Amino acid sequence: MRRFLLTSVSLAVTLFQGVLLAQAQEDPQVDCANAMTQADMNICANKDYEAADTELNAVYKKAMAAMKDTDKEMAGIAPSYVGAVEALKKAQRAWIDYRDGQCELAGFEARGGSMEPMLVSGCLADLTKKRTEELKGLTEGAGN
Repeated sequence: MRRFLLTSVSLAVTLFQGVLLAQAQEDPQVDCANAMTQADMNICANKDYEAADTELNAVYKKAMAAMKDTDKEMAGIAPSYVGAVEALKKAQRAWIDYRDGQCELAGFEARGGSMEPMLVSGCLADLTKKRTEELKGLTEGAGN
């Protein structure tokens, strides 16, 4: 049942992103500083999420490199101390499940309406930015 629920949530998020991508392709000249229509606001919210996701992926790579360095250091102390890379992967997978479910829930405020994609994208952007800051904390003091 849990697997079905997670698959459903992932599918819903993917569908919203597909709708937003289709809207963006229809009107690539949206001025997000002056978005007036709901379609434009949806597109801009998705662009904000995409930018946040791009930054998250770059910071995740740095955090992964830092955790690899940590594992190398720990291996020299005691092999049983190694596991930072796996812990980061586990945490990231769990965070993605949380993010997707939480943002699907955020969309219920306007379920089925034209505002729903904006609410979902806004939530995705917000949580992604927060996660990026958390990951940056892993690299502080690690020389990254």
